[in-house]
Amino acid sequence: MQSSHQPVLRDLVLVGGGHSHVGVLRMFAMKPEPGVRITVICTDIDTPYSGMLPGYIAGHYSFDEVHIDLGRLCAFAGARLYHEAAVGIDRQNRKVICKNRPPVAYDLLSINIGSTPQVHNVEGAQALAVPVKPIAQFNQRWLSLMDKARQWPGYRGPMTMAVVGGGAGGVELVLSMQHRLRNEFKAMGRSPEELKFVLLTAGDSVLPTHNPGVRQRFAQVLQERNVEVHTHAEVVQVSPGCLHTRDGRTFDADETMWVTQAGGPSWLQSSGLTLDDQGFILVTPQLQTLNDPLVFAAGDIASFAERPLEKAGVFAVRMGKPLADNLRRSLRGQKLVAYNPQRHWLALISTGNRYAVGSRGSWGFGGEWVWRWKDRIDREFMRRFTQLPNMDANAPGTNLHTAIQAMGQLLQDIQAQGRAPTTRLSLTSEESLQAISAIAMRCGGCGAKVGANVLSRALGQLQPVERPDVLIGLHSPDDAAVVRIPPGMAVVQTVDFFRAFIDDPYLFGKVAANHALGDIFAMGAEPQTATAVVTVPPGLESKVEDLLNQMMGGAIEVLNAAGCALVGGHTGEGAELALGFAINGLIDEAMDGVMRKGGMQAGDVLLLTKPMGTGTLFAAHARYAAKGRWIDSALQSMVLSNQMGAKILHSHGATACTDLTGFGLLGHLVEMTRPSGVDAELNMSALPLLEGAVDCVKAGIVSSLQPANVRLRRALRNAEEFVNDPRYPLLFDPQTAGGLLASVPAAQAADCVQALKAAGYAHTAIIGRITAPGEAIEPVLLKT
Repeated sequence: MQSSHQPVLRDLVLVGGGHSHVGVLRMFAMKPEPGVRITVICTDIDTPYSGMLPGYIAGHYSFDEVHIDLGRLCAFAGARLYHEAAVGIDRQNRKVICKNRPPVAYDLLSINIGSTPQVHNVEGAQALAVPVKPIAQFNQRWLSLMDKARQWPGYRGPMTMAVVGGGAGGVELVLSMQHRLRNEFKAMGRSPEELKFVLLTAGDSVLPTHNPGVRQRFAQVLQERNVEVHTHAEVVQVSPGCLHTRDGRTFDADETMWVTQAGGPSWLQSSGLTLDDQGFILVTPQLQTLNDPLVFAAGDIASFAERPLEKAGVFAVRMGKPLADNLRRSLRGQKLVAYNPQRHWLALISTGNRYAVGSRGSWGFGGEWVWRWKDRIDREFMRRFTQLPNMDANAPGTNLHTAIQAMGQLLQDIQAQGRAPTTRLSLTSEESLQAISAIAMRCGGCGAKVGANVLSRALGQLQPVERPDVLIGLHSPDDAAVVRIPPGMAVVQTVDFFRAFIDDPYLFGKVAANHALGDIFAMGAEPQTATAVVTVPPGLESKVEDLLNQMMGGAIEVLNAAGCALVGGHTGEGAELALGFAINGLIDEAMDGVMRKGGMQAGDVLLLTKPMGTGTLFAAHARYAAKGRWIDSALQSMVLSNQMGAKILHSHGATACTDLTGFGLLGHLVEMTRPSGVDAELNMSALPLLEGAVDCVKAGIVSSLQPANVRLRRALRNAEEFVNDPRYPLLFDPQTAGGLLASVPAAQAADCVQALKAAGYAHTAIIGRITAPGEAIEPVLLKT
């Protein structure tokens, strides 16, 4: 989570994590633009580098070696990463429409989403062919194909893999696949001849955009490698196990990879942007769209109006710098600069077996040395995004000092309206006044409340669930909510509040609401109402309004799903974004069905419904040391509600239950053993852990609350035997929106675990058992 010590004045939104955008992120990270907030909307956390993808398919590189960790790069750049799919643009209101979250507002927008094979234009291709692009989604399909090949029964004859498309991408793909799969078969003791590879192209040769010498080289390589090449073979239909061409020929194909007929995604058609015949966005030499100066495009999705460019990664990479320059200039109101793509460029095309061919204009050359050269160039490119400068986010005063300097310069720039156009963002007069107010010393007390107009607009978009027992709530706001308590019911009350630990306000709102509801579910109660307490950093009114809308939009989704009505709250200004809820729940006043911490019985089995590790992972995230996919997996776990889990535990006779939060596993377990008068055994090898949690604690990264939790080690009977176990520190790791820790009668444990997993709690595990109290004063015994 990037601390915001200065107001947000402009929102730069990047849709897609392509080669141009990763360059933009790195450049803005090295030279931030005060007052500009960057948001990245991308469907993938790990974005592949196309230049190394054939080497990955061939088995020369690992997954991490060819993928840029977009989550870590965004954290380094201070950018918000929204793991989401864009499905439209509302240009009138300057918002990106997303598939599963509220629209994202922008002041300036850039699109770098690559191209998409138009498989829907060919009968059967959408269901039966595997498109290589978007390449970020290709990996899972490739892994599945390898599994299918390994399991291919020999009695069916050779497995035929067809690649449709004779450009550089198709040629590299078929040769890389062949190299990898033949080696896989050799390692399994099977004959590589059980595999057959076919390349089909609609043209009269492979590599049509390259010179005759390069085409001849690859024709020879394909022939030597026994790859069948069929020219003038335009595929017009794909049926199970067969490809049909326009001239009536058919070809066997047990698997078909599609590397041709690329175009833009269908949602661009409704954007109103000027597109070319293939659906790509037409842009000027400044990478600006033809009919909207606030929207830029780069990479494969961009089509130059002046002259067409081949869809090659080299152009996307080289567009990064001019795109970053022009985005910065546009935000400042400066004249844009033109990107002048080279007429001839060097293409290094691999043959799968650590051999490559160089092609530039009329030149062509090849050899193992070319592959080593290509490998060196590719690895150097990747180092720019994997070996980020070591910036200590926790250095005392570092961020604050930098922020104060930036705010001072920003204030001078704003006050110099019209006199310093080259050093400031372009703001209206009203925005300038709001920005000065946001930077200036802010009032306390009621003067710190968010403005009524901003609050009413933001809250007016929320639609809390309606309950008949809410007599006065947000549907008719008053000084306080009025809620009826149904006869025979008692009120369960809890409160939680914390500052944001991620930059996505929508996800933060979901996690905060889920965390606050956890206590209600753990008690076996039904949520009734919620009152919110919100702190937002000061800034332009439009930015504060959007922030509130995003955050409370996420929270209201969780509350509504739980049947919990948001009835009011308080919103004030503060240095950091924070959110909390006071939750009221209902339970039978006879206490039937209540689940408490006490109640464990000797012989019970100890269950945990979610994996642990959020504390160390987000501590690492703040230091740019966590992989983006680790954080993404942790967030998926954190937004998983405990509501159904609590019902399943209750139905299987849970004797005690609590939700795992700040005190960590050991702290909460001790809270249960003491009132129950029992001891417990924990099986270290059975603990469900989030991916990356062990890596982070091994690196010495722990939560700031960890030292306080470690004091509870005195509750461990044999701690000294496990202090060197890499999982040991995670006993003390504080959790946010963690799982349910419960004791269940042993006879029902297996059925309970099965039911929990079927309900979506995939990591549910039996982590120990409850025992009768022993002579030792320490209640918890660790076991392997």
